[in-house]
Amino acid sequence: TLSMSTDILLIHQEHLEDIFFDYDSDVLSEDALRILMEDASYIMETDGFRVLLEGHCDERGTIDYNLALGENRALAVYNYLVNYGVDTDRLEYVSYGKERPFDPAHTEQAWGHNRRAHFRVLPGN
Repeated sequence: TLSMSTDILLIHQEHLEDIFFDYDSDVLSEDALRILMEDASYIMETDGFRVLLEGHCDERGTIDYNLALGENRALAVYNYLVNYGVDTDRLEYVSYGKERPFDPAHTEQAWGHNRRAHFRVLPGN
């Protein structure tokens, strides 16, 4: 049933942790690399879903600049996962730039929450 498959996707979603970035950076930190190893292992050990890697930025900078930076962040995560061994058929990536903030406040803390690569679990293999 739909609710059962939705529940399973939510379980997968809860197992994957977002990656956060420093201001104006697409470089994966040591903390990010540790989290990505766990994310990659989970994806490789668990079938039945795909992942959309969403690149996000804080509100500072132009729309075009942040779309490019968001893409570079999503691509950094994508490349890490592929190099780790995750099948490219299970991954997609997209940039939302600054258009979909996780935290809408205009503070350093909010901006830190918004500079991220988010793992969105999708149905499929």
